[in-house]
Amino acid sequence: MTDTISAKAKRNAIFLVLVASLGYFVDIYDLLLFSIVRTKSLHDIGVPDVDSRLQGVFVLNMQMFGLLLGGIIWGIIGDKLGRIKVLFGSILLYSLANFANGMVHDLNTYALIRFIAGIGLAGELGAGITLVSETLSKERRGYGTTIIAVIGLFGAVAAKIVSDYGWRDAYFIGGGLGILLLLLRIGTFESGMFKNMAGSEVSKGNIFMLFTNRKRFLKYLYCILIGAPLWYVVGILVTQSPEFGKALGSTETLNAGTGVLYTYVGISIGGIFAGVLSQLTRSRKLTMMVFLLLSVVSAVCYLSAKGITGEEFIWLCSFMGFSVGYWATFVTIASEQFGTNIRSTVTTTVPNFVRGSLIPINFVFNLFVVHYGMIKSGYIMMFILTAIALFSLSQLKESFSKDLDYVEDEKNFAS
Repeated sequence: MTDTISAKAKRNAIFLVLVASLGYFVDIYDLLLFSIVRTKSLHDIGVPDVDSRLQGVFVLNMQMFGLLLGGIIWGIIGDKLGRIKVLFGSILLYSLANFANGMVHDLNTYALIRFIAGIGLAGELGAGITLVSETLSKERRGYGTTIIAVIGLFGAVAAKIVSDYGWRDAYFIGGGLGILLLLLRIGTFESGMFKNMAGSEVSKGNIFMLFTNRKRFLKYLYCILIGAPLWYVVGILVTQSPEFGKALGSTETLNAGTGVLYTYVGISIGGIFAGVLSQLTRSRKLTMMVFLLLSVVSAVCYLSAKGITGEEFIWLCSFMGFSVGYWATFVTIASEQFGTNIRSTVTTTVPNFVRGSLIPINFVFNLFVVHYGMIKSGYIMMFILTAIALFSLSQLKESFSKDLDYVEDEKNFAS
């Protein structure tokens, strides 16, 4: 009888990891789709080519604001009503928004729907990581979250391939994938830790708890800061690769879309190595430190590549992607730092706040560019962000073997 229960629990856990992985696949697919189809889609709805960059920034910022808001909304819902509610609600909202995106004919509608899609997308990764972390044993949860990240990040590859069939069809396909995933999720089950907490009087999903205690707030802030270098690499070094290429005297114009594609392939491969390393060393912190230092090496290689060619660019993007493949490890660290009653709130908001950190990072980077130029500014920002990330990492406790079945006291600090 015990063996039967154990086998059933194992099958349920595998199914849960698969569903969460496919959810993140869809998340990344849509997160990057606009960046891939930006030029063509804006041209087709009547935006002059000369305004494409600025209007594209407007639409993308709307999507990012949606992610920031959605991270808060879904995180609180996950702690108050359950992780499963987020998995269903977020994918439904995302799917409907994607279908609508395939039918837009003006800029403001496009931007509004990307905002709504951003809200929907914000719940996927946090809910999936939280559910898997609370369901799998502490010895295996690292493998589960690594699988989620690796499969999910290949959504970037799928988005690039599907976009070749037309931007409207790419949005329709994304919406269809979401609906299929929604049907697949009918068989998922709620976290046992959440069920045990649900009937208690403890405060659940209270985001203000993260700001009313100094130690808890600093721990939350450190969780966000350790992930900032990743989005600097993707959002600036790769996204602005045409400008970096020009400053490096490239033999041809570097293609940002190609750079993003190979960066995410590298991130997927790096995610496997990061996950395995954290399991072998039984240390999330050591793994993060190794990859943060490696990311500095990759950025230096990129920024010093005088006369860079298109082929060299692809290899360097793959290397930079590999070096920032700690995304799953970083999100898992955040999930393991806090109690069950605010774990979903933290795990959902932290990665979305890291994505949103690209806004102030862009602002500071542009200030440096005015005085020091693209290349020197690239070095300065990478060193500053990595130094902040390493300091923040040093302030967090190792969480690999931490028992997650506890709650945060509303007044006192739980370590």
